[in-house]
Amino acid sequence: MRNRTLSKIGTQLLRLRHDSSQSSQDRAAPADYGLDHRQVTEFVAGTLDAVGEAALAHQVARLLPFHWTWPHRVAEEMSQIMDHIGDQRELVAWLDRHPGLPRLVARLYVFMGLLDTYSAVPAVVTAMREYRERTPYPPGLEPYLVPATDDDTLASIAFKVEELLGEERTREAVELALATAAWLQQIAPRARELNPEVGDLNELMGQARQDVRAAEADI
Repeated sequence: MRNRTLSKIGTQLLRLRHDSSQSSQDRAAPADYGLDHRQVTEFVAGTLDAVGEAALAHQVARLLPFHWTWPHRVAEEMSQIMDHIGDQRELVAWLDRHPGLPRLVARLYVFMGLLDTYSAVPAVVTAMREYRERTPYPPGLEPYLVPATDDDTLASIAFKVEELLGEERTREAVELALATAAWLQQIAPRARELNPEVGDLNELMGQARQDVRAAEADI
């Protein structure tokens, strides 16, 4: 994962997400999801070995899509991990160092952060709306888009990516992310024409696609 992409997103990646009918609060982690207390304690103390850290990263990656409904003990242990690592961007950077599910989840959360960043940018919304006047549903997005295009369109896609991760429909989450990134690359020149401050949207989406594809290859 490139530092340039990571630097473009905010520090609050674990946010309450919603679409037209659901909210992140409606989801709850399966009963077998959780954290190994010993591994958390040793990680925070700096004594956890590499194998244990990889296992802990996998546990954290599985739990992230349910961050608004963590039970008290999980929330407390995640708080300890966060205090040890730093902010949420540093958390995904830590996950990214572990191949497999942790790296893929990290890169999808960075992608969701990019969607949150651009979701309400007027030039991006206008460019998406103009595109959809010609092609109502970009390739791969028909199941996920409502007819109207507005400030919530990209944010609602981020919600769907997170929801698919929570349901362990990982391949579908990846396909949705890649299709969305490809669409944004197509509308990026028009968005930049409308507002030059949109800047490097095309390049960022291209990097995000490469990052997600590379992480998926490790699964």
